[in-house]
Amino acid sequence: MRALMPESGVTTFKKEMDRLFDRFWDGGEEAPGAWDPKVDVTETKDSFTVKAEVPGIEPKDIQITLENGVLMLRGEKRQEKEEKDERYYRAERSYGSFARSLRLPANVDGTKVNAMFKHGLLTVVLPKTVEARGQSIPIKVD
Repeated sequence: MRALMPESGVTTFKKEMDRLFDRFWDGGEEAPGAWDPKVDVTETKDSFTVKAEVPGIEPKDIQITLENGVLMLRGEKRQEKEEKDERYYRAERSYGSFARSLRLPANVDGTKVNAMFKHGLLTVVLPKTVEARGQSIPIKVD
């Protein structure tokens, strides 16, 4: 069956290589219990928007910093502790601290950054500086 879907092996390999390079640029190996929230980064003419999935985390447990063109998201997802006589049959949820650093491809105005949190989705809007937005140059016709 795998021979009929060769792109799935390539896709998995690409994802693993992306994770490897992300870990290399973020400073090395993952710490035990560490996890990375999934992020989307989009760009418009005026700003960048970063959306990070951080379910199960309170906004007070997230820190956002911007320094030298690098946006850093840090936080911790705490495991609920219940004292019951129960055994796990499956434990797939991730807990622990995370740190994601994202280098932005253009300068942003750090004084106008806006962060919102709703339903486990952190949205950070980073307006570009005037220089980074560029300008259109009209063409004169003689």
